[in-house]
Amino acid sequence: MTVDILPALPEELRMVAEATGRSADKEFDRARVRAFADGGDGPGESYLRAGAELGWFGFLAGTEHGGGSASGNGFTDAAVVAAERGARLQPGPYTGHSVVVRTLSRAGARADVLPKLTEGECWATWLGHGGGITATTSGRGLRLDGDVTAVAHAADCAWFLVTAAGPAGPVQALIPADAPGVTVRALSGVDLTRRWHAVTLSGVEAGADSVLPATRERLAEQHAVADLLTAADAAGAMHADFTLVVEHAKSRIAFGRPIGSFQAVKHLLADTSLWLEMSKGMVAAAAVALGDGSPDAYSLAAAAASFTGERGTEVADNCFQVFGGMGFTWEHDQHFYLRRLTAAAVEYGTPEAHRARLWDLAAAGEAEEN
Repeated sequence: MTVDILPALPEELRMVAEATGRSADKEFDRARVRAFADGGDGPGESYLRAGAELGWFGFLAGTEHGGGSASGNGFTDAAVVAAERGARLQPGPYTGHSVVVRTLSRAGARADVLPKLTEGECWATWLGHGGGITATTSGRGLRLDGDVTAVAHAADCAWFLVTAAGPAGPVQALIPADAPGVTVRALSGVDLTRRWHAVTLSGVEAGADSVLPATRERLAEQHAVADLLTAADAAGAMHADFTLVVEHAKSRIAFGRPIGSFQAVKHLLADTSLWLEMSKGMVAAAAVALGDGSPDAYSLAAAAASFTGERGTEVADNCFQVFGGMGFTWEHDQHFYLRRLTAAAVEYGTPEAHRARLWDLAAAGEAEEN
């Protein structure tokens, strides 16, 4: 199964999608996902190495920093990977990790860390994208304080990219996850296909060599990367869930007929299919625009995140209706998709927050034109 996030995947992207699917099925198949949801072990070093060999972690890095793209557009490559991962309910902070890789590569910073991230030696993720962390000037550089909740796989990360509110505006720093003053606390969450944590920073010192540019452009791109990959992951989960329910509608017999032949079910599936295809189209448009450097790229990414955040859970709800009582059981995979999509709808901002940023981007663009 490939998600086909683009209307017709070019051969090189189809190879990325198929290789990603094979790797996920080998390294962390559905049986391991279920065991993980029951409290079992997550993916280990071999999972990261396998992903790195397929280029997962280098698509958004420049070639001068060990990155590369199969299609010539690293954003579409990364979106394809995110969609295939979402379809297979894969754990790991792929979105946050990709934001960190993109940021370090664009800044030409931390040459000691970036290769470790692109080569799959460790995970990293992005903290502070929704506020909650403050920065003050210290003798060494910055002192960071604050809390961030609902961070996917924070305990598995070796590095955190922190965005904080400084005295003169936003500031950023890359810190080790085991730095003095960093506390990671496990949380329970609705999405059982990933592990969730709260991260507290208390007097964490970030040296001058760890401080990164935090311009409006840089922050806008970080949000766009997170929006794109979150939306792509959601579209992948929607695709897999819808594929399951269509097969069920064809094979489930009621009153001597497949339930998919009943008009009410047909209409429900038609609406659901429309939302799925619109989600894919918005993800594809955002990925292409980001790769092309289009002026509306950030707006398209925010729109994709907002749309999939709202429609994703509606797709899962509709699938529940078609599956009937069996879809509500623990043994059925349906609830895992609803859980994944529910978390995706708020992980990097609610649909309302994405629309607010979309408004801000439009206002900023209009101001520049004037």
